Amino acid sequence: MNSLDQLASNLISQAKADFFSAADAAALENAKAKFLGKTGQITELMKGLAKLPPEERKAQGAIINAIKVQIEDLLVERRDQLSNAQMQLRLNAEAIDITLPGRGHGVGGMHPVMRTWERVEEIFRSIGFDVADGPEIESDWTNFTALNSPENHPARSMQDTFYIEGNDNSGKALLLRTHTSPMQVRYARMNSAPIKVIAPGRTYRVDSDATHSPMFHQVEGLWIAEEISFADLKGIYLNFVKVFFETDDLQVRFRPSYFPFTEPSAEIDIAFGSGPLKGRWLEVSGAGQVHPNVMRNMNFDPEKYIGFAFGSGLERLTMLRYGISDLRLFYEGDLRFLKQFS
Repeated sequence: MNSLDQLASNLISQAKADFFSAADAAALENAKAKFLGKTGQITELMKGLAKLPPEERKAQGAIINAIKVQIEDLLVERRDQLSNAQMQLRLNAEAIDITLPGRGHGVGGMHPVMRTWERVEEIFRSIGFDVADGPEIESDWTNFTALNSPENHPARSMQDTFYIEGNDNSGKALLLRTHTSPMQVRYARMNSAPIKVIAPGRTYRVDSDATHSPMFHQVEGLWIAEEISFADLKGIYLNFVKVFFETDDLQVRFRPSYFPFTEPSAEIDIAFGSGPLKGRWLEVSGAGQVHPNVMRNMNFDPEKYIGFAFGSGLERLTMLRYGISDLRLFYEGDLRFLKQFS
């Protein structure tokens, strides 16, 4: 065995001993530097090749490369051993005792506002109303102009409305809808009379306190026919609240009000004849006869057809049904609150 072969055998044996005596990754890296680092023994041997004749340099270079490969293989092997040992320690520490009884899965429940949403749809479907769904990003025209709100209307200001960068295909501004009335326009323009439809969904306004949220839910209804009156609207809404609150012991009244998309307009109040809210008039909806301008924007002749519209906040109905005083409870995700409805 020549001197280089002896050196190779010694280096490999020494590297194996140093690598496999390293107790952790840090110690292994220190041992690696001794052989493969910038000043390591293999690196120094490679530097010494420059002083040798070409033929001898080629032969010794091949031997040194072979030594380097074997040492690198030993290094990888030890790294794998340390990694596997560390993983085993973690597995032992995190072991699951399979003899313990199972924890089981929690049973989920429907959010109270979603309960109201489904209940409202069920009630109105039972009396012949369709349910329409539409986009939450609307154009300025469908959200405001088609509903008789002029360009200088205060509801269009940035204090009330979430606008979105860009425009629709006709160049109109885009915004998060402030009510579900745009869906009434869309539905009416796609269908012929008579029309009976509700449009439940999420809406958005820049408003937040104990009774308001920047995102909230509405249900709006539209009824277009040739011979209907406020008496029909009152009858439908009275039927709705009696079924929704599961009591016949309540009253409904209409108070004069103003909305740009109806004329005449009214606020709808209800009063319970019993219970904790007995005798108190509570506002639950806005309503009115659809304004002639809106009828035309829906492609209906206001001289021939009459339209009635109404809208209620689903959170408001839910709060009255379950006796909830703070709107923010619906969105805080507190399981102590939500589990009451499961």
